[in-house]
Amino acid sequence: MMKKLMTTVALTALILGGANGARAEGLNIVFTHHSSASNTFWQAVKKGFDDACEKIEANCQMIFTQTEGSIEQQAANMETALALKPDALLTSIVDDRALDEIISRAVNDGVTVIAVNVDDSEGSAGNTRAAFVGQGFRPAGYSLGKAMSEHFPADGPIKVLVGISAPGQNWSEARGGGVLDFMADYKAANPNREVSFERIDSGTDLAVTADRVGAYLNANPDTTAYFDTGFWHAAVARVLKDRGVEPGKVLLGGFDLVPEVVQQMQTGYVQVQVDQQPYMQGFIPVMQVYLADKVGLSPADVDTGQGIVTPAEADSIMKLSAQGLR
Repeated sequence: MMKKLMTTVALTALILGGANGARAEGLNIVFTHHSSASNTFWQAVKKGFDDACEKIEANCQMIFTQTEGSIEQQAANMETALALKPDALLTSIVDDRALDEIISRAVNDGVTVIAVNVDDSEGSAGNTRAAFVGQGFRPAGYSLGKAMSEHFPADGPIKVLVGISAPGQNWSEARGGGVLDFMADYKAANPNREVSFERIDSGTDLAVTADRVGAYLNANPDTTAYFDTGFWHAAVARVLKDRGVEPGKVLLGGFDLVPEVVQQMQTGYVQVQVDQQPYMQGFIPVMQVYLADKVGLSPADVDTGQGIVTPAEADSIMKLSAQGLR
């Protein structure tokens, strides 16, 4: 997968840096997804998208939902965008059925459709999109669990809570499933220890997650670790701090290097985070649209990674985050 990514990037650089300065004249690209403008992760995706569009001089628009995670609003935005007959549609596929007909119709009308950030759980077998640019969610969840286990206490019970931020949506269920897969393996590998784990509907709002997980921790003060399938555990870190709980007493880990989380890594409350490179998720699909239109190359799947990040890297990452690159 990395070789494929490097090939795509190299070819893109060759085209954009050529002596003739080739540009994408008149390409119209629209990017619809399931998140609101207040979601800081998507601002990094948007920066990558905008930078790529500027490089090829395409006409681009990213359309946010009003309500975080609203599939209905996303579908409506897709219909509105397709009515303008764009050359390409970039979109997240958070539900295996809700967007199928719209995407199939777009493909039949000659629109290049690339899934970004979230794919159908069956990939190309479940949806007619041309390719997927984003993270492999279940393996990333497993990697998060494994990395966090290095911080588990050497003896005594292990009690883990997994927050499914958006129950039923592909990205959240798959990430949480990966963490739970690891915990099942960890329990099997440690038969002499008391190991328990469960899931909770934790929400996609910092205040909601703080309330729900905070209530759980009140009722279960022996909790070893909380895993979030997004970045909303940053609010849990604030809850712990407000309660006078020292960093590391309850281990915290999740996804995406938004400023709120990086700040909590710097204070020691977040031990492990998984990066999926949002800037790349915005940049690469635009280049794939260019290559499809100007060179005739078919879009290809690109795994944007499951990089494990620890507090030791927080300071350098915060600088990149401030630039909208992480």
